[in-house]
Amino acid sequence: MMDGFQTNAAMHTIDRGHEPGYRRLLRNGALEAKVRALRERLRACDLCPRRCGVDRLSGQLGFCRTDGRLTVAAVSLHPWEEPPIAGSRGSGTIFFSGCTLHCLFCQNYPISQMGVGQVMEPEELAERMLRLQRRGAHNINLVTPTHQVPQFVEALLIAAQRGLRLPIVYNSSGYERVSLIHELDGIVDIYLPDIKFASPKAAAFCCGRSDYVLQNRRALLAMWRQAGPLQCDADGVAVRGLLVRHLVLPEGLSGTPQCLAFLRRALGKGVWVSLMDQYFPAHKALTTPPLDRKPTAEEIQAALEAAWRLGLRHGFTQETCPCGG
Repeated sequence: MMDGFQTNAAMHTIDRGHEPGYRRLLRNGALEAKVRALRERLRACDLCPRRCGVDRLSGQLGFCRTDGRLTVAAVSLHPWEEPPIAGSRGSGTIFFSGCTLHCLFCQNYPISQMGVGQVMEPEELAERMLRLQRRGAHNINLVTPTHQVPQFVEALLIAAQRGLRLPIVYNSSGYERVSLIHELDGIVDIYLPDIKFASPKAAAFCCGRSDYVLQNRRALLAMWRQAGPLQCDADGVAVRGLLVRHLVLPEGLSGTPQCLAFLRRALGKGVWVSLMDQYFPAHKALTTPPLDRKPTAEEIQAALEAAWRLGLRHGFTQETCPCGG
C-alpha cells in the first residue's frame, strides 16, 4: 500500500473519455506497421542495450533467455500498485518471462532468471487482456516487457481489433534503448520505469551492467519527452504520463540522493516518484553483503528527507515508511 509525499499534491487531470494511443494507430493502419517493424528487430535482436544480435525468430536465445515466441509467467488483476495505477479495481498485470538484467537481489528471480512461464499464442494473450478489461482492470500493466515488446504488440493488435480500450502501462527496470522507446510512441500510455542506481560501479556490482546509469538516464528523458507528467482522470486513475520508481537499497547502493537530484534537474519538480522501502534480501543477495540486510529506518528516513529537500512533492511511499505523508 502506498501513501503520498503530500496528500494534496495536484495531479494533471484529463477527460474521462481519453482514448489510448494504440486505438488511433489501429484506425490509420500504423499499429500493423509497428508489429512488422518490431518483429523484424528480432532477426538480429537489438531491443535492449545489450544488443545480442541473435536471430530469435529462428529459435536462438539472447541474454534474456527467450526466443521469438511469447512467454508469459502470469496474467492477473493486481490491487497493490501505486494508487494512480491500481485505482479502485486493480491493474491488469502481465508478467513476462526473462529479463535483460540479472540483479543479485531480484525478488522475482524464478520468472526473470530461471525461465518460469509458458509459451502463449498472441491470440491467447489478446483474450486474456480482454478478460482483464471485462473484470474491470484500469489498465494493462506490462511487467518487464522490454525483450518481448514485438510479441506483445502482436497480441495488442488482435486485442485492439476485438475492442480493447485500456491504457498500456510499461513497467520496466529502466534499462532501455531510446530507439525502442521511440517505437513505443503511441503504443504505451503510461511509463512506470525504475531508476535503480546513480553509480556505474554499484550497477555493475548489483546487476552486472555498468552502463545501466547511462542507458537509464537516456531512456527516462525519452519517456518524459514522449509522455510528460502523470495525467489522471477525475477518479485519480492514470491515463498518461511518467511515474518513476526508486528502491532504497542498504549502504546507499542505490544512490538515492543522486537519483532524485537527477530527476529534479532533468525532469523538474513536476515529476511523480514512487520511493519504495520494500527491499529485502532475495536470490543471491542472501549471501552478498551489504545486500544481505534490509535498509534501516534511518536509511529510509534519509531517502525521504532527500526527496523533500529537492522539492519533490509528487509521489508515493509505502505505508511502512517512517514518513508523515
